[in-house]
Amino acid sequence: MKKVILSACVMFITIAAYGQRDKGTVTLQPKVGLNIASLTNEGDADSRFAPVVGAEVEVQATDMVSFSGGLLYSMQGAKGKIGDVDGTVKLDYINVPILANVYVANGFAVKLGVQPGFLINNKVKVSQNGVNAEVDLEKAFKAAGIDAKLNKVDVSIPVGVSYEFSNINIDARYNWGVTKIIDEDSSKNSVFQITVGYKFAL
Repeated sequence: MKKVILSACVMFITIAAYGQRDKGTVTLQPKVGLNIASLTNEGDADSRFAPVVGAEVEVQATDMVSFSGGLLYSMQGAKGKIGDVDGTVKLDYINVPILANVYVANGFAVKLGVQPGFLINNKVKVSQNGVNAEVDLEKAFKAAGIDAKLNKVDVSIPVGVSYEFSNINIDARYNWGVTKIIDEDSSKNSVFQITVGYKFAL
């Protein structure tokens, strides 16, 4: 019985320690995933499913707390339909997530931070009766007589959870946009993001 209890305790300690990193550890995590992106205050709009790819660096400040910063190419926007016309707004950003991560259980972390983003591509794709066209969104505004310019800098609040095992990290977060897409409208970015990455010790 003593051997069984001792073995169980050893296994518990091993499992509890698994996935935890020592203070001062620095890791690099390339990652790839999927955005489920939409725009707030656009009730008739659908989500745009598009990829996100990049990398994050994480520094373990204590046994439970770490800080991370990243560089992500994030395809965002939304989809919609008016009559028989399908439209996709493509807003692509270079995002810089800066996060505090708290490891509340073995390999499991909750995270909160701030994410500035820089707009590098903006298009609107329109499809009607098999005919497709894609134009610059600001040019489309101008052609329609709309006096509006896209904000080139976006700020959002990322909040999420992650789970790490065998250096593989699964991350799910929501990026809550706080910056308007254009000053003349109240729409903001709203993005659910799921990624898978692999952590390399530096």
